[in-house]
Amino acid sequence: MPDWLHLMVDSLWPLLVGGIQFTVPLALLSFAAGLLLAFLAAIARLFGPPPLVALVRFYIWLIRGTPLLVQLFVIFYGLPSAGLVLDPLTAALIGFSLNVGAYNAEVIRSAIEAIPKGQWDAAYSLSMTRAQALRRTVLPQAARVAVPPLANSFIALVKDTSLAAVITVPEIFQAAQRIASVTYEPLILYIEAALIYLVLCSFLSAAQTRLERYFGQHAVFTEGQR
Repeated sequence: MPDWLHLMVDSLWPLLVGGIQFTVPLALLSFAAGLLLAFLAAIARLFGPPPLVALVRFYIWLIRGTPLLVQLFVIFYGLPSAGLVLDPLTAALIGFSLNVGAYNAEVIRSAIEAIPKGQWDAAYSLSMTRAQALRRTVLPQAARVAVPPLANSFIALVKDTSLAAVITVPEIFQAAQRIASVTYEPLILYIEAALIYLVLCSFLSAAQTRLERYFGQHAVFTEGQR
């Protein structure tokens, strides 16, 4: 067995452990928290009072206008100067959740706005309140519109978790860095880490296709009919 292949085999399990213990949980928890934040921000922008709308717009502007890497540095390395010290995983979770929330707030808002006004009017004609119309009529239709961009956002988040390595979260890429510092074979280790991300994201892309197909069953047009 060539030395490079032997190294890849020996390092595979430590990289997978980093993925199982940190990359996957970090992505899932950050996306769940970010999606909740995104939904609340979208609802606030659409139906909130002007001061709340302005606050949400500022949050979205701030997060979307600054690099994720800088945000992680501010949270983990900057906040201790203000007396707030966070462990690496918590800092990463907060940073990724805020980022996911800001980007997907616009996705959810645009999906809700894409539903024709006639759907609202039909719900109101059945004596539904605005909250009932939103929950029973608009959101189920908006979900079909939002699924593709939200799925893309999750796949991007899985790859972005590699940035947590800079704040010492021992996920896949940080594990590769640690092994490379001992073996002095960064090219092999980083290629192996990239392949693991590629396999994981390929699986997620396949799941996204099946999910879109499921939600598209009740749509007016399917992809094959366009």
